[in-house]
Amino acid sequence: MKTKTLQLLLLLFFITTTLFAQKATVKGVILDEMNVPISDVNVTFDGEGTITDFDGYYLIEIPTNQDVTLTFTHVSHSNVLQTFNLKPNQDFEFNPVMKADLIQISTIVITGKKRTRVDETGVLSIAPETIRKMVGANPGVENLLKSLPGVSGNDELSTQYNVRGGNYDENLVYVNEIEVYRPFLIRSGQQEGLSFVNSDLTRSVDFSAGGFQAKYGDKLSSVLDIEYRQPADFGASADISLLGASVAVEGISKSQRLRGIVGLRYRDNSLFVKAKQTETNFKPKFADAQTYLTYKFTNKFELGFLGNVSINDYSYQPLTRQTNFGTLADPIALVVFYEGQEEDRYNTYFGAFKGTYVASKNYTAKFIASLYQTTEQEYFDILGQYFLGEVNTDIGDENLGEVEFTEGIGGQLTHARNDLDALIMNVEHKGNLALDENKIEYGIKYTREDIRDRVQEYEIIDSAGFSIRPPIIDYVNNQPYSPFDSPIVPYTNIRARNDVQIDRISGYAQWSRRTKLGTNDVWLNAGVRAHNWTVSGEGITSTTQTVFSPRGQISIKPKWEMDMLFRLSGGLYHQPPFYRELRDSTGAVRPGVKAQQSVHIVLGNDYSFDMWGRPFTLNSEAYYKDLTDVNPYTLENVRIRYRARNNAVAYAYGLDLRLAGEFVPGTESWVSFGYLKTEENIEDRGYIFRPTDQRLKFGVLFQDYVKVIPDLKMYLNMVYNTGLPGGSPSYADPYNFQTRLRDYKRADVGVSYVIVNQDKLRDSGWLKPFKELTIGAEIFNIFDVRNSITNTFVRDVYSKLQYSIPNFLTPRVFNVRATMKF
Repeated sequence: MKTKTLQLLLLLFFITTTLFAQKATVKGVILDEMNVPISDVNVTFDGEGTITDFDGYYLIEIPTNQDVTLTFTHVSHSNVLQTFNLKPNQDFEFNPVMKADLIQISTIVITGKKRTRVDETGVLSIAPETIRKMVGANPGVENLLKSLPGVSGNDELSTQYNVRGGNYDENLVYVNEIEVYRPFLIRSGQQEGLSFVNSDLTRSVDFSAGGFQAKYGDKLSSVLDIEYRQPADFGASADISLLGASVAVEGISKSQRLRGIVGLRYRDNSLFVKAKQTETNFKPKFADAQTYLTYKFTNKFELGFLGNVSINDYSYQPLTRQTNFGTLADPIALVVFYEGQEEDRYNTYFGAFKGTYVASKNYTAKFIASLYQTTEQEYFDILGQYFLGEVNTDIGDENLGEVEFTEGIGGQLTHARNDLDALIMNVEHKGNLALDENKIEYGIKYTREDIRDRVQEYEIIDSAGFSIRPPIIDYVNNQPYSPFDSPIVPYTNIRARNDVQIDRISGYAQWSRRTKLGTNDVWLNAGVRAHNWTVSGEGITSTTQTVFSPRGQISIKPKWEMDMLFRLSGGLYHQPPFYRELRDSTGAVRPGVKAQQSVHIVLGNDYSFDMWGRPFTLNSEAYYKDLTDVNPYTLENVRIRYRARNNAVAYAYGLDLRLAGEFVPGTESWVSFGYLKTEENIEDRGYIFRPTDQRLKFGVLFQDYVKVIPDLKMYLNMVYNTGLPGGSPSYADPYNFQTRLRDYKRADVGVSYVIVNQDKLRDSGWLKPFKELTIGAEIFNIFDVRNSITNTFVRDVYSKLQYSIPNFLTPRVFNVRATMKF
């Protein structure tokens, strides 16, 4: 009896430990030799297995504390065998590259060298290492995007960019599927500070310039989808230069459950601003701290946290400015003497939780909650006294370049006390369901925006001792028969207080399928978005609107000898108004502003081929946008002011080309070309240039090294854009000001030397702690081109002419830089 009881207990113990044995997880993306994900790959061990989805992703649980061999098989690729011995609850990422001929057997992780590529959805994937190495006045993801066709940004100190005729407010940015935001009150690039995206933390960067899927949000132009990495071991990195510094630290707990990465950044734009034509006392403080933490409760549930604190203090005291313009035969100079200063502050706080539950190999659910707060102030009192005159051109004269005859004298006093406090809350649920060859994705999201805004700014203009009144007010002047007693008022004067709440409910559902059409591979996608929003607040009539946005994509890869992929995408895209789009030029909020609407069609082709024995890809896209319910705006540097009226229609069309590949063996470079035309028709008055109508774009991103000294490397980032429309003075009719700024030409060059890397590790000495160490020098705007972003309009009291005087950007600037990993 005792023997049977003991046997029963042993059996029960065996069954219990078997049922509750802890397992480990192996997951990853399977790629081919061109770094394209492979679907339908069988991943098996001991009769158990799974299959990759059409994004090449797989996830499989395996026993722990024993050798387990996974076999990866595919009908058109060679097998991959990999042996694992993992601890309980360990989460291991394995990304094999499947080749076309030999069987691969190994006991180490196989990783391909990631390159920039475009997949069948039209999304461009950019290698994060290229982003970190590339030279630029404001290095990071946005700096690299501006080298792409269709993407423009004419202020090197700004991280803002416009895409295919859109503006800065029309771009979506996600980090780990969490939407992020930018400050509201920024006027110029030198105020802007740091972008939200920290390139030291990134694992993958995906970008779509249009025709994107329904799962992405409601904007008209583009999507930037960033994923921060989950570390597999301890590591640290640092980047130090005359422009600031950044540090990143990452690690993982002993239990393999907790992983985290933290980044700190500091930025100082003094090197650029003090090199500009305006002499200043400039004291910027741009800093942020960012973290991404994940905790794996079980093999099925993981919770992540994304946090960011950003502090941007901007102290600016202009002293003098001289701008020479005109022609060689008739040179003119504007000289300004300033008094006063500007004190701005932009503090943002962001936190988000993301829970991921893998219910089965076919269904994954995600839950996201985020909170964003920005407190911004813009205070300035600046008096500028100017004179406009002829310049001495006598080469032998000691006063060469000085103003010798004054044609205009005046002054300008600008004042602002602007405050904004915005709180944005999001709660979201997403789901992914795989059914055989079909993939269904859905999501629903609630957003609450609470904004308190005070606008108080004015401008007083004095010309030859007389205060200039705004032209919109009809003052009766019947001198000398009657005294002129009209009040003296500022030339511009905006005063408003707004307390606005916006409640939004949005959702999407989409279906994707990979199939065959004869011998050709076909990928299909169709989906729809819905967005309902209500604007309310103090003194505002509550207004509710709803829009629907159907979207679709189809990609075909013919069974040809040439490696080609054809894409057609498009749909109806809406952009419901954000707070900035609801506020008109007087500061008043108009709750009835409609969502801007765009019918978008994109036709693309990707051609992969070998040249000089190395891989290359030619990406080409032609697009057309038909926009209605357009909300016209003016663009001054990076500040956008809307009319808050849907009284215009517009269109945009163009062609984007990019040739990418190994121009130099072992490196990735590209050359891009873009053509764009976009115009708008305001109140049926006829078509004029939109503020972002930049016709031609050439971009070069080039990496090279010295063949006999391969550790000596060179990076070139070169952009040429034709001129933007030059804008118009206050109260002027834009139909009468259709001139353009000068073309934007800029080349940044960096040279670096690799002291330590994986092939040159040191076993002793002060270099032993380093895994990588690189030092170098950078030259921004190497050709010292005088680019301009806006115009200052000044009137000559003698001739009554009004001059548009360019506001020039940064000249040639030198920088030194050191990067390191530990």
